[in-house]
Amino acid sequence: MDKKLSELKPGQSAIIRKFNSAEISLKLMEMGCLPGENVILEQIAPLGDPISITVAGYKLSLRLDEAEEIIIDIIN
Repeated sequence: MDKKLSELKPGQSAIIRKFNSAEISLKLMEMGCLPGENVILEQIAPLGDPISITVAGYKLSLRLDEAEEIIIDIIN
């Protein structure tokens, strides 16, 4: 079963495998979310949306619906 970036817990690391949605994939890739890239979930906003991740050496804030489209392989 595919794991989504939205399922990570703070402090967990993963590798981006692919995207579910072609429409959002270009936007995500322009922000540095490329397949094969390591990503760490830094924190989740108090109401659960958005989330803060580190990818490609910088911090990025994503809405949960965007994170749902990123398929990952969890590292830890």
